[in-house]
Amino acid sequence: MHSTIRVIGLTGGIATGKSSVARYFVDLAVPVIDADLLARETVLPGTEALKEIVKLFGDKVLTQDGTLDRKYLGSLVFSDKDKRKELEKILHPEIKRLATERIEQFAAAGHKRLIYMAPLIIETGATKHFDEIWVVTVLPEIQIERLMKRDGISRNEAQQIIDSQMPLAEKECHGKVVIDNSGTEEQTRKSLELVWSKEIGSSNE
Repeated sequence: MHSTIRVIGLTGGIATGKSSVARYFVDLAVPVIDADLLARETVLPGTEALKEIVKLFGDKVLTQDGTLDRKYLGSLVFSDKDKRKELEKILHPEIKRLATERIEQFAAAGHKRLIYMAPLIIETGATKHFDEIWVVTVLPEIQIERLMKRDGISRNEAQQIIDSQMPLAEKECHGKVVIDNSGTEEQTRKSLELVWSKEIGSSNE
């Protein structure tokens, strides 16, 4: 937690629409930090993290232009828990360092609140680093359909990916605010207006 800025951790399962929810806050001129973008930044060519990943997994994780082949790396760690943990040991400290830098910059610029969007806030035990957690959720069938459409995969593949993650119902238990994104964009936007008015509108923080 940060004394001069209220940091809201925005999380949810795969294909629940965290990014579309985050766009609403961007429209309100609230800073949004995307952990996925930070993760990409940590493995740019020349970074220490990328060198460590190559040392651990070999040159095959690099594309011809020297950038990280994220899809190939993902296939290596998806079903191998030990390799995934080793990768996380490289990435998480760097992502945390970058996140802290960004938060301090926004606080110094006078912002009173900030959204930090990340898929694994709860799973990694990082909830203590935030003032509160907001969870984006959808109905199970909608999650499957959106994932199939987004990634061009079969129902079985989508279900396998979803089953490998923390159940949405469990994530919801950790949220001070739970945002149902099962409906249309307009419906979600209206519910977000109510959430923002209730949670932030009456606050001077």
